[in-house]
Amino acid sequence: MEATWRYTGQKPVKIKKFLQSLGMGHRLFNEIKKGQGQFLVDHRVVRPTTQILPNQPLTIKVAPEPADPTVAVSHEPLKVVYEDDSWLVIDKPAGVTSVPGPSITNGTVLNRVKGHLEKQGSEDLRPHLITRLDRFTSGLLLVAKHHVASSMISQQVQQHRMLKEYTAVVSGRFADGHGIIDQPIVRREGQAARIIAPDGQQAVTEYWVEDQEPDWARLRLQLHTGRTHQIRVHLASKGHPLIGDHLYGGDLTRADHQLLHASRLAFLDPFSREQLTFTSPLPEEFNEF
Repeated sequence: MEATWRYTGQKPVKIKKFLQSLGMGHRLFNEIKKGQGQFLVDHRVVRPTTQILPNQPLTIKVAPEPADPTVAVSHEPLKVVYEDDSWLVIDKPAGVTSVPGPSITNGTVLNRVKGHLEKQGSEDLRPHLITRLDRFTSGLLLVAKHHVASSMISQQVQQHRMLKEYTAVVSGRFADGHGIIDQPIVRREGQAARIIAPDGQQAVTEYWVEDQEPDWARLRLQLHTGRTHQIRVHLASKGHPLIGDHLYGGDLTRADHQLLHASRLAFLDPFSREQLTFTSPLPEEFNEF
């Protein structure tokens, strides 16, 4: 894998500082430093302590990641919304799991992406899911096609700078059209469901009521943190479980799975330095409801 950036600053800067400003994590920098790749300035191999001058190009070269033999290859359908040398944006249908687990070892998004890359003849066959969705949540998720991309976007993930918006249909009526739920979430040992608890991890969900009917509402939601089941737990704790959510007390007579869809995704591409934004239309089951 090879990537190049041009330094546009006014004063000389060390390679490490420049790459950190672009988002590169310490682990990847140290791997390249220890011989698992190369740094090049003006197409010449240089030491990691080299300073870059204004307007000079910096290139990194990293060997491809070998495939993980424990991840099976699947050639089942994969709806690709966007693809370039570093990223895949996938529109996942409800019912498909994001990654393999003890009960589902094949057919997941990860298995399908591996099959997609293998079919393309890619040298990098160890994709990294940057965002994940519950099995019965549909919509957009982001995949890094190699570990350099995964490292370069890690700061955006950790600092919650990626935009992730969802559409949900929930029970009940809302007194206000907008609100923020800031309640910590924890998983108790032996339980599948998460709960609100003082000793949990911070979780913040913002919502806007876009359609209010007598006994249900359609919401637009934005995640400011990324906890497992966060939207489902937060809304259920307020007496507004998602329609069809079997785990958190949703109405199962009106939908056979939770009506939750990842409808909007945006992030700063650390390679092109451009903001990329994607949207996904609501699945048919929302329209039927």
